[in-house]
Amino acid sequence: MIDIDFELIDKIPTPSYVIEEKKIIRNLEILDSVQKQTGCKILLAQKAFSMFALYPLIGKYLKGTTASGLYEAKLGHEYMGGETHIFSPAYPDEEFDEITQICDHIIFNSFEQLNKFKSKIKNNQIGLRVNPEYSEIEHEIYNPCAKNSRFGVKLNKILKNKNNLKDINGLHFHTMCEQNSDVLWRTVQIFDEKFGDFFKLDNIKWINFGGGHHITRSDYDIETLVRSIMFIKNKYNISVYLEPGEAIALNTGVMVSTVLDIIDNTDFGDQFPVAILDASAACHMPDVLEMPYRPEVLNAGKPGEKKYNYRFGANTCLAGDIIGDYSFDYKLKSGDKIIFGDMAHYTMVKTNTFNGVKLPSIILLKKDSAIKIIKEFGYEDFKNRLS
Repeated sequence: MIDIDFELIDKIPTPSYVIEEKKIIRNLEILDSVQKQTGCKILLAQKAFSMFALYPLIGKYLKGTTASGLYEAKLGHEYMGGETHIFSPAYPDEEFDEITQICDHIIFNSFEQLNKFKSKIKNNQIGLRVNPEYSEIEHEIYNPCAKNSRFGVKLNKILKNKNNLKDINGLHFHTMCEQNSDVLWRTVQIFDEKFGDFFKLDNIKWINFGGGHHITRSDYDIETLVRSIMFIKNKYNISVYLEPGEAIALNTGVMVSTVLDIIDNTDFGDQFPVAILDASAACHMPDVLEMPYRPEVLNAGKPGEKKYNYRFGANTCLAGDIIGDYSFDYKLKSGDKIIFGDMAHYTMVKTNTFNGVKLPSIILLKKDSAIKIIKEFGYEDFKNRLS
Protein backbone atom coordinates (compact mmCIF):
# COMPACT_ATOMS: atom_id res chain seq x y z
CA MET A 1 0.00 0.00 0.00
CA ILE A 2 1.47 3.36 -1.07
CA ASP A 3 0.85 6.00 1.58
CA ILE A 4 2.53 9.23 0.56
CA ASP A 5 1.38 12.82 0.38
CA PHE A 6 0.35 13.31 -3.25
CA GLU A 7 0.43 17.12 -2.92
CA LEU A 8 4.09 16.96 -1.92
CA ILE A 9 4.86 14.55 -4.76
CA ASP A 10 3.24 16.94 -7.22
CA LYS A 11 6.04 19.45 -6.48
CA ILE A 12 8.82 17.01 -7.36
CA PRO A 13 10.59 16.94 -10.76
CA THR A 14 10.50 13.63 -12.61
CA PRO A 15 11.79 11.05 -12.84
CA SER A 16 12.79 10.91 -9.16
CA TYR A 17 13.30 8.41 -6.40
CA VAL A 18 11.74 9.81 -3.23
CA ILE A 19 12.86 8.24 0.04
CA GLU A 20 10.96 8.95 3.26
CA GLU A 21 13.18 9.48 6.28
CA LYS A 22 10.50 8.45 8.81
CA LYS A 23 10.00 5.11 7.07
CA ILE A 24 13.74 4.41 7.02
CA ILE A 25 13.80 5.09 10.76
CA ARG A 26 10.83 2.76 11.28
CA ASN A 27 12.71 -0.08 9.57
CA LEU A 28 15.92 0.65 11.46
CA GLU A 29 14.10 0.54 14.77
CA ILE A 30 12.71 -2.91 13.93
CA LEU A 31 16.17 -4.16 13.00
CA ASP A 32 17.70 -2.68 16.14
CA SER A 33 15.08 -4.43 18.25
CA VAL A 34 16.37 -7.75 16.88
CA GLN A 35 19.94 -6.75 17.77
CA LYS A 36 18.86 -5.89 21.31
CA GLN A 37 16.90 -9.12 21.77
CA THR A 38 19.65 -11.41 20.51
CA GLY A 39 22.98 -9.60 20.67
CA CYS A 40 23.45 -10.25 16.95
CA LYS A 41 25.02 -7.66 14.66
CA ILE A 42 23.12 -6.41 11.62
CA LEU A 43 24.94 -4.87 8.65
CA LEU A 44 23.64 -2.91 5.68
CA ALA A 45 24.11 -4.85 2.44
CA GLN A 46 25.00 -2.00 0.11
CA LYS A 47 24.24 -4.04 -3.01
CA ALA A 48 20.55 -3.34 -2.32
CA PHE A 49 20.68 0.21 -0.98
CA SER A 50 23.63 2.58 -1.25
CA MET A 51 22.07 5.97 -0.53
CA PHE A 52 25.09 7.13 1.43
CA ALA A 53 23.46 10.45 2.34
CA LEU A 54 21.57 8.33 4.88
CA TYR A 55 24.58 6.36 6.14
CA PRO A 56 25.09 8.55 9.23
CA LEU A 57 21.46 7.87 10.18
CA ILE A 58 21.69 4.14 9.44
CA GLY A 59 24.95 3.94 11.39
CA LYS A 60 23.13 5.03 14.56
CA TYR A 61 21.24 1.72 14.47
CA LEU A 62 23.27 -0.86 12.54
CA LYS A 63 26.80 -2.09 13.17
CA GLY A 64 28.30 -1.39 9.77
CA THR A 65 28.16 -2.36 6.12
CA THR A 66 28.88 -5.28 3.88
CA ALA A 67 30.26 -4.97 0.37
CA SER A 68 30.50 -7.03 -2.79
CA GLY A 69 33.68 -5.35 -3.97
CA LEU A 70 36.24 -2.63 -3.29
CA TYR A 71 34.12 0.36 -4.29
CA GLU A 72 31.20 -0.59 -2.06
CA ALA A 73 33.64 -1.26 0.76
CA LYS A 74 35.16 2.20 0.36
CA LEU A 75 31.70 3.79 0.37
CA GLY A 76 30.67 2.09 3.60
CA HIS A 77 34.02 2.73 5.25
CA GLU A 78 34.02 6.42 4.36
CA TYR A 79 30.39 7.33 5.05
CA MET A 80 29.18 4.97 7.79
CA GLY A 81 32.14 3.47 9.55
CA GLY A 82 31.58 0.71 12.05
CA GLU A 83 32.46 -2.75 10.80
CA THR A 84 33.18 -3.18 7.09
CA HIS A 85 32.68 -6.69 5.71
CA ILE A 86 33.33 -7.84 2.18
CA PHE A 87 32.54 -10.92 0.12
CA SER A 88 33.41 -11.40 -3.53
CA PRO A 89 33.42 -14.53 -5.71
CA ALA A 90 37.04 -13.64 -6.46
CA TYR A 91 39.29 -10.71 -5.52
CA PRO A 92 41.40 -8.95 -8.20
CA ASP A 93 45.10 -8.94 -7.30
CA GLU A 94 45.45 -5.20 -7.76
CA GLU A 95 42.64 -4.41 -5.29
CA PHE A 96 43.44 -6.75 -2.44
CA ASP A 97 45.95 -4.63 -0.55
CA GLU A 98 43.46 -1.78 -0.33
CA ILE A 99 40.74 -4.20 0.72
CA THR A 100 42.86 -5.33 3.68
CA GLN A 101 43.24 -1.70 4.77
CA ILE A 102 39.49 -0.96 4.64
CA CYS A 103 37.72 -4.18 5.62
CA ASP A 104 37.90 -5.81 9.03
CA HIS A 105 36.12 -8.96 7.78
CA ILE A 106 37.17 -10.55 4.47
CA ILE A 107 35.12 -13.54 3.32
CA PHE A 108 36.49 -15.91 0.69
CA ASN A 109 34.55 -17.96 -1.80
CA SER A 110 37.11 -20.75 -2.21
CA PHE A 111 40.12 -22.33 -0.56
CA GLU A 112 42.14 -21.33 -3.62
CA GLN A 113 41.46 -17.62 -3.00
CA LEU A 114 42.07 -18.04 0.72
CA ASN A 115 45.46 -19.66 0.16
CA LYS A 116 46.39 -17.09 -2.47
CA PHE A 117 45.78 -14.04 -0.28
CA LYS A 118 46.13 -15.18 3.34
CA SER A 119 49.77 -14.07 3.58
CA LYS A 120 48.65 -10.47 2.95
CA ILE A 121 46.14 -10.52 5.80
CA LYS A 122 47.28 -9.20 9.15
CA ASN A 123 44.57 -7.92 11.47
CA ASN A 124 41.53 -8.83 9.40
CA GLN A 125 38.96 -11.43 10.37
CA ILE A 126 38.83 -14.16 7.72
CA GLY A 127 35.62 -15.91 6.69
CA LEU A 128 34.74 -18.71 4.30
CA ARG A 129 31.47 -18.80 2.40
CA VAL A 130 29.90 -22.24 2.40
CA ASN A 131 27.20 -23.67 0.16
CA PRO A 132 24.67 -25.62 2.25
CA GLU A 133 23.19 -27.00 -1.00
CA TYR A 134 19.76 -26.05 0.32
CA SER A 135 17.59 -23.14 -0.74
CA GLU A 136 13.89 -22.39 -1.13
CA ILE A 137 14.32 -19.60 -3.70
CA GLU A 138 11.96 -20.07 -6.63
CA HIS A 139 13.70 -17.86 -9.21
CA GLU A 140 16.88 -19.54 -10.41
CA ILE A 141 18.54 -16.22 -11.30
CA TYR A 142 18.59 -15.40 -7.57
CA ASN A 143 19.34 -18.88 -6.22
CA PRO A 144 22.93 -19.15 -4.95
CA CYS A 145 22.49 -22.87 -4.30
CA ALA A 146 21.32 -23.73 -7.82
CA LYS A 147 23.07 -26.48 -9.74
CA ASN A 148 26.53 -25.40 -10.91
CA SER A 149 26.46 -22.44 -8.51
CA ARG A 150 29.66 -20.44 -8.27
CA PHE A 151 28.95 -19.44 -4.65
CA GLY A 152 30.42 -21.11 -1.59
CA VAL A 153 32.40 -24.21 -0.69
CA LYS A 154 30.44 -27.43 -0.42
CA LEU A 155 30.77 -29.72 2.57
CA ASN A 156 32.62 -32.52 0.77
CA LYS A 157 35.29 -30.11 -0.40
CA ILE A 158 35.71 -28.74 3.11
CA LEU A 159 36.16 -32.27 4.46
CA LYS A 160 38.96 -32.80 1.93
CA ASN A 161 40.63 -29.52 2.93
CA LYS A 162 40.21 -29.53 6.71
CA ASN A 163 43.67 -28.15 7.32
CA ASN A 164 42.64 -24.88 5.69
CA LEU A 165 40.04 -24.28 8.40
CA LYS A 166 42.80 -23.24 10.78
CA ASP A 167 43.17 -20.03 8.75
CA ILE A 168 39.59 -18.79 9.17
CA ASN A 169 37.61 -17.13 11.96
CA GLY A 170 34.04 -17.59 10.74
CA LEU A 171 31.62 -19.09 8.23
CA HIS A 172 29.15 -17.34 5.95
CA PHE A 173 26.13 -18.60 4.06
CA HIS A 174 23.61 -16.76 1.91
CA THR A 175 20.66 -18.79 0.65
CA MET A 176 17.62 -16.50 0.91
CA CYS A 177 15.81 -13.87 -1.16
CA GLU A 178 12.83 -11.83 0.08
CA GLN A 179 11.84 -14.64 2.47
CA ASN A 180 10.34 -15.05 5.92
CA SER A 181 12.05 -16.52 8.96
CA ASP A 182 10.48 -19.97 8.63
CA VAL A 183 12.83 -20.47 5.68
CA LEU A 184 15.77 -19.35 7.82
CA TRP A 185 14.81 -21.77 10.59
CA ARG A 186 14.78 -24.72 8.19
CA THR A 187 18.04 -23.55 6.63
CA VAL A 188 19.74 -23.18 10.01
CA GLN A 189 18.81 -26.76 10.95
CA ILE A 190 20.36 -28.11 7.75
CA PHE A 191 23.38 -25.84 8.08
CA ASP A 192 23.94 -26.98 11.65
CA GLU A 193 23.69 -30.64 10.67
CA LYS A 194 26.28 -30.23 7.92
CA PHE A 195 28.68 -27.62 9.31
CA GLY A 196 28.04 -27.43 13.05
CA ASP A 197 31.07 -29.49 14.05
CA PHE A 198 33.38 -26.83 12.59
CA PHE A 199 32.25 -24.37 15.26
CA LYS A 200 33.90 -26.59 17.84
CA LEU A 201 37.25 -25.37 16.50
CA ASP A 202 38.73 -22.72 18.81
CA ASN A 203 39.57 -20.33 15.95
CA ILE A 204 36.01 -20.09 14.56
CA LYS A 205 34.17 -17.38 16.47
CA TRP A 206 31.30 -16.15 14.26
CA ILE A 207 28.74 -17.00 11.62
CA ASN A 208 27.10 -14.74 9.03
CA PHE A 209 23.56 -15.67 7.99
CA GLY A 210 23.82 -13.51 4.85
CA GLY A 211 20.93 -11.50 3.44
CA GLY A 212 17.49 -12.03 1.96
CA HIS A 213 15.72 -11.65 5.32
CA HIS A 214 12.54 -9.56 4.88
CA ILE A 215 12.61 -8.54 8.53
CA THR A 216 10.71 -5.27 8.15
CA ARG A 217 7.85 -6.74 6.12
CA SER A 218 4.48 -6.48 7.88
CA ASP A 219 3.95 -10.26 8.06
CA TYR A 220 7.52 -11.16 9.04
CA ASP A 221 7.86 -13.56 11.98
CA ILE A 222 10.50 -11.92 14.18
CA GLU A 223 10.03 -14.50 16.93
CA THR A 224 11.28 -17.27 14.63
CA LEU A 225 14.20 -15.09 13.51
CA VAL A 226 15.18 -14.61 17.15
CA ARG A 227 14.86 -18.37 17.75
CA SER A 228 17.10 -19.11 14.75
CA ILE A 229 19.79 -16.70 15.92
CA MET A 230 19.75 -17.89 19.52
CA PHE A 231 19.81 -21.55 18.50
CA ILE A 232 23.22 -21.18 16.85
CA LYS A 233 24.54 -18.52 19.20
CA ASN A 234 23.82 -20.49 22.37
CA LYS A 235 24.76 -23.91 21.01
CA TYR A 236 28.24 -22.84 19.95
CA ASN A 237 28.84 -19.62 21.91
CA ILE A 238 29.62 -17.64 18.75
CA SER A 239 28.66 -14.24 17.35
CA VAL A 240 25.94 -14.01 14.69
CA TYR A 241 25.81 -11.50 11.84
CA LEU A 242 22.97 -10.73 9.44
CA GLU A 243 23.36 -8.56 6.37
CA PRO A 244 19.93 -7.64 4.97
CA GLY A 245 19.70 -5.09 2.18
CA GLU A 246 16.05 -4.82 1.25
CA ALA A 247 14.93 -4.86 4.89
CA ILE A 248 16.54 -1.47 5.49
CA ALA A 249 14.78 0.19 2.56
CA LEU A 250 11.66 -1.94 2.16
CA ASN A 251 8.56 0.20 1.53
CA THR A 252 10.44 3.43 2.26
CA GLY A 253 10.41 5.10 -1.14
CA VAL A 254 8.62 5.64 -4.43
CA MET A 255 9.58 6.57 -7.94
CA VAL A 256 7.70 9.51 -9.42
CA SER A 257 7.32 9.72 -13.18
CA THR A 258 5.30 11.71 -15.71
CA VAL A 259 3.10 10.63 -18.61
CA LEU A 260 4.70 12.03 -21.78
CA ASP A 261 2.21 10.74 -24.34
CA ILE A 262 -0.66 8.29 -24.86
CA ILE A 263 -0.45 5.95 -27.87
CA ASP A 264 -3.96 4.60 -28.54
CA ASN A 265 -4.27 1.95 -31.22
CA THR A 266 -7.14 0.06 -29.61
CA ASP A 267 -9.31 0.76 -32.66
CA PHE A 268 -6.72 -1.11 -34.72
CA GLY A 269 -6.36 -4.26 -32.65
CA ASP A 270 -4.23 -3.29 -29.64
CA GLN A 271 -5.46 -4.47 -26.25
CA PHE A 272 -4.70 -1.27 -24.30
CA PRO A 273 -3.57 2.30 -24.95
CA VAL A 274 0.11 2.75 -24.07
CA ALA A 275 1.15 5.52 -21.71
CA ILE A 276 4.72 6.58 -22.51
CA LEU A 277 6.50 7.59 -19.30
CA ASP A 278 9.78 9.28 -18.45
CA ALA A 279 10.47 6.17 -16.33
CA SER A 280 12.07 3.02 -17.72
CA ALA A 281 12.05 -0.58 -16.51
CA ALA A 282 15.36 -1.27 -18.26
CA CYS A 283 17.10 1.86 -16.98
CA HIS A 284 15.44 2.68 -13.65
CA MET A 285 13.95 -0.52 -12.22
CA PRO A 286 15.64 -3.50 -13.92
CA ASP A 287 14.14 -6.08 -11.55
CA VAL A 288 10.80 -5.47 -13.30
CA LEU A 289 12.33 -7.28 -16.27
CA GLU A 290 14.75 -9.58 -14.44
CA MET A 291 12.52 -10.95 -11.68
CA PRO A 292 10.04 -10.29 -13.35
CA TYR A 293 7.39 -8.43 -11.37
CA ARG A 294 4.73 -5.75 -11.71
CA PRO A 295 5.30 -2.79 -9.37
CA GLU A 296 2.42 -1.28 -7.44
CA VAL A 297 1.14 2.09 -8.69
CA LEU A 298 -0.75 4.62 -6.60
CA ASN A 299 -4.51 4.73 -7.37
CA ALA A 300 -4.18 1.96 -9.96
CA GLY A 301 -5.65 -1.53 -10.16
CA LYS A 302 -5.00 -4.62 -12.19
CA PRO A 303 -6.22 -4.64 -15.79
CA GLY A 304 -9.99 -4.71 -15.84
CA GLU A 305 -10.47 -3.74 -12.20
CA LYS A 306 -11.12 -0.11 -13.05
CA LYS A 307 -12.70 1.58 -16.05
CA TYR A 308 -9.64 2.71 -18.04
CA ASN A 309 -6.81 0.33 -18.88
CA TYR A 310 -3.26 1.26 -19.87
CA ARG A 311 0.07 -0.33 -20.57
CA PHE A 312 3.05 1.62 -19.20
CA GLY A 313 5.96 1.84 -21.62
CA ALA A 314 9.28 3.64 -21.39
CA ASN A 315 10.70 6.38 -23.58
CA THR A 316 13.47 4.09 -24.93
CA CYS A 317 14.02 2.16 -28.15
CA LEU A 318 13.83 -1.25 -26.41
CA ALA A 319 10.58 -2.86 -27.56
CA GLY A 320 10.33 -4.87 -24.35
CA ASP A 321 10.80 -1.87 -22.04
CA ILE A 322 7.30 -2.37 -20.63
CA ILE A 323 6.62 -1.72 -16.95
CA GLY A 324 3.20 -3.36 -16.75
CA ASP A 325 -0.55 -3.12 -17.32
CA TYR A 326 -2.78 -1.04 -15.02
CA SER A 327 -6.30 0.35 -14.76
CA PHE A 328 -7.60 3.67 -13.41
CA ASP A 329 -10.92 5.29 -12.56
CA TYR A 330 -10.02 8.17 -14.86
CA LYS A 331 -8.42 8.71 -18.24
CA LEU A 332 -4.70 9.42 -18.19
CA LYS A 333 -3.31 12.39 -20.07
CA SER A 334 0.10 13.90 -20.77
CA GLY A 335 1.52 15.54 -17.67
CA ASP A 336 -0.12 13.19 -15.15
CA LYS A 337 2.15 11.94 -12.37
CA ILE A 338 2.56 8.18 -11.92
CA ILE A 339 3.87 6.95 -8.56
CA PHE A 340 5.50 3.52 -8.31
CA GLY A 341 5.71 1.95 -4.85
CA ASP A 342 8.65 0.31 -3.03
CA MET A 343 11.33 1.80 -5.25
CA ALA A 344 14.15 2.38 -2.74
CA HIS A 345 15.98 -0.96 -2.95
CA TYR A 346 17.58 -2.50 -6.03
CA THR A 347 16.69 0.53 -8.13
CA MET A 348 19.17 3.38 -7.79
CA VAL A 349 21.98 0.83 -7.33
CA LYS A 350 21.10 -0.69 -10.73
CA THR A 351 20.35 2.34 -12.86
CA ASN A 352 21.94 2.81 -16.27
CA THR A 353 21.88 5.40 -19.03
CA PHE A 354 20.91 3.25 -22.01
CA ASN A 355 19.68 5.51 -24.84
CA GLY A 356 20.97 8.49 -22.87
CA VAL A 357 17.86 8.27 -20.69
CA LYS A 358 18.04 10.63 -17.74
CA LEU A 359 18.82 9.07 -14.38
CA PRO A 360 16.16 9.76 -11.74
CA SER A 361 16.96 12.42 -9.15
CA ILE A 362 17.40 11.21 -5.56
CA ILE A 363 15.17 13.08 -3.13
CA LEU A 364 14.73 12.76 0.63
CA LEU A 365 11.39 13.52 2.21
CA LYS A 366 12.34 14.65 5.71
CA LYS A 367 10.39 13.83 8.87
CA ASP A 368 8.96 17.36 8.85
CA SER A 369 7.78 16.87 5.21
CA ALA A 370 10.52 19.13 3.85
CA ILE A 371 11.75 18.08 0.41
CA LYS A 372 15.54 17.78 0.13
CA ILE A 373 17.07 17.15 -3.28
CA ILE A 374 20.08 14.94 -2.59
CA LYS A 375 21.28 14.51 -6.17
CA GLU A 376 20.23 15.51 -9.68
CA PHE A 377 21.74 13.99 -12.81
CA GLY A 378 22.36 15.42 -16.25
CA TYR A 379 24.28 15.08 -19.49
CA GLU A 380 27.68 15.05 -17.78
CA ASP A 381 26.72 11.93 -15.82
CA PHE A 382 25.83 10.17 -19.07
CA LYS A 383 28.97 11.36 -20.86
CA ASN A 384 31.39 10.55 -18.03
CA ARG A 385 30.44 6.88 -18.08
CA LEU A 386 31.65 6.70 -21.69
CA SER A 387 34.75 7.75 -23.55
